[in-house]
Amino acid sequence: MRHLIAIAVFLISAVQAMAAVDIQQVTSPGGIKAWLVQEPTIPFVALEINFEGGAATEPADKRGVTNLMAGLLEEGTGDMDARAFAKARDSLAASFRFDAGQDNVTVSARFLTETSDQAIDLLRQAIVAPNFDEVAVARVRDQVLTGLRSDLTDPDTIASTALSAKIYGDHPYASPYEGSIESVTALTRDDIIAAHKSTMTRDRVYVGAVGDISAEELGLMLDKLLLDLPETGAEVPSVATMAFDGAQQVIPFDTPQSVALFAQPAINFDDPDYFAAYILNHILGGAGFESRLMTEVREKRGLTYGISSFMISRDLADVWIGQVASANDRMAETVQVVKDEWARMARDGVTAEELEQAKTYLTGAYPLRFDSNAAIARILVGMQSIGRTPEYIETRNDNINAVTLEQINALAARLMDVNKLDFVIVGQPVGL
Repeated sequence: MRHLIAIAVFLISAVQAMAAVDIQQVTSPGGIKAWLVQEPTIPFVALEINFEGGAATEPADKRGVTNLMAGLLEEGTGDMDARAFAKARDSLAASFRFDAGQDNVTVSARFLTETSDQAIDLLRQAIVAPNFDEVAVARVRDQVLTGLRSDLTDPDTIASTALSAKIYGDHPYASPYEGSIESVTALTRDDIIAAHKSTMTRDRVYVGAVGDISAEELGLMLDKLLLDLPETGAEVPSVATMAFDGAQQVIPFDTPQSVALFAQPAINFDDPDYFAAYILNHILGGAGFESRLMTEVREKRGLTYGISSFMISRDLADVWIGQVASANDRMAETVQVVKDEWARMARDGVTAEELEQAKTYLTGAYPLRFDSNAAIARILVGMQSIGRTPEYIETRNDNINAVTLEQINALAARLMDVNKLDFVIVGQPVGL
């Protein structure tokens, strides 16, 4: 009973948190825009900054430079080396995180209201004036190279790299944003400085802030943090032209269990059928043990411990992708079951019961995303980056509930195409 009460309290708190999300659109004196949810009850602020563009904008022969640059942002600034920077940050009870990906460079900051001025001063130095000291460059480069060497023997990474190369061709998405051993080894300090200037710019920055801070205070903070960055950055590539033809690639790898990735085209957030596609994926492979793929592949046949599917909506491409692992002598059957289920859903669609169960779960789980200031700040940035308005939080569940059985089944027939379902299998699968 105590556990049930605790869960009930958590659910009620999450729903209340979502209901209390009152988004203010803020423009700083210097013209930097942000979304703010003011929450003064706890003297704490979560700040999320997203620079769109990311590794996709870097030159082909400098692959991995954005990732290496992001890893160096907290390795020293001014007269502080990495150790001194960490000590200064920790003395303020603040936390900073810097990440890079194909589409963005992100900065996540958490700090107390009472030390916000000092925390922002320190964060500004890391964002605007990192040292990129040669000693730090060598150390972080070695860390990246260690990860890349490990990736060479990781079946999941091998499969992901091969699938991306096949799907995206000559687009930047075709290669890992971490780069290769060769490209990262060849990077210079000048390359890193150039990547910093071309990716962390004011022309495509999105900001979300949640906590004990007013709109006026946030505006001044943003100018202090970001106004000294370059105004414009490197050109973003065009939308990826993807190739799906139902191909099946096997990459030999000495392991008792093969891993497989499978993918076909998806649709964009702006598509009128996006919410129908979102529900469709949930029913197919996103609902855990309740999904069709899990039922057919694991429960009925015992071919795997787990299988899932999900939609990846990148800035320049939309892909419907799935993953599964199975014993080498059972992978051929696993692949065939996936194909059969893909074709069956395209042909027969989903049932009214499946649709209602998916709606109930997806609308009920949505408030649970709003469980912390940091989570809300990330949501605010995500909404901005895909062109949503602040009202989306209130209308999202309405959009889910508005999907009809006729709409979702028409979409399944139109979107799901087993003849465009590509597979990459890494291992020693028998019969493939």
